Amino acid sequence: MILAAGRGERMRPLTDTCPKPLLAAGGKPLIVWHIERLAAAGIAGLVINHAHLGQMIEDALGDGTRFGLPIAYSSESSALETAGGIARALPLLGEAPFVVVNGDVFCDADFAALARTAEGLSADGALAHLLLVPNPAHNPGGDFGLLPDGHVVDDGRRERLTFSGIGAYHPALFAGIAPDQPAKLAPLLRAAMAAGRVTGARHDGRWIDVGTPARLAELDASLQPAGTPPVNA
Repeated sequence: MILAAGRGERMRPLTDTCPKPLLAAGGKPLIVWHIERLAAAGIAGLVINHAHLGQMIEDALGDGTRFGLPIAYSSESSALETAGGIARALPLLGEAPFVVVNGDVFCDADFAALARTAEGLSADGALAHLLLVPNPAHNPGGDFGLLPDGHVVDDGRRERLTFSGIGAYHPALFAGIAPDQPAKLAPLLRAAMAAGRVTGARHDGRWIDVGTPARLAELDASLQPAGTPPVNA
């Protein structure tokens, strides 16, 4: 699942007329980078949720035929937050564990490896597996700690890393959420961490939270051949 329902307030005015996942970097929309990498990793099907200007996303991506990856859409009349959006999409995702990617990050994560890890999640074991990254300048304090045994903890006494917005989840993590009610992901993860049911791995490859026009411009410049004008100027 790719999360694409956010309004992108920090990206305004770019997102006044274009949904954030369709903003371009390196000659293609941010969300297309994800789709191509998921398809290359052998992912069998994709769900995309949307709210703000969501029809533009459906019109741009279609049913996924051109990517070789079937796409289904979970429409939200207003954004339901991360956990709420996933809960609403569960009928499309099915009963098996699944991979989730934030639509507003750029990352070279190994999605095939993450999908294999997802297969090991279970309703009575680990409920989530998170990719954590070194703390960027805009989140110096990090989010969670990673133990040597691979468990993720919410422990301020340990070195904290930043949650990348990419993870694998078992549907049971979202069992208590009404499908049409806003709900945040962090409280669910912290409750599961307290029970020892969240694992993780550190990703030291490329990762960018494309949260501002300045970061988008930097990413675009890094992906363009020398001398190419910025796409979103």
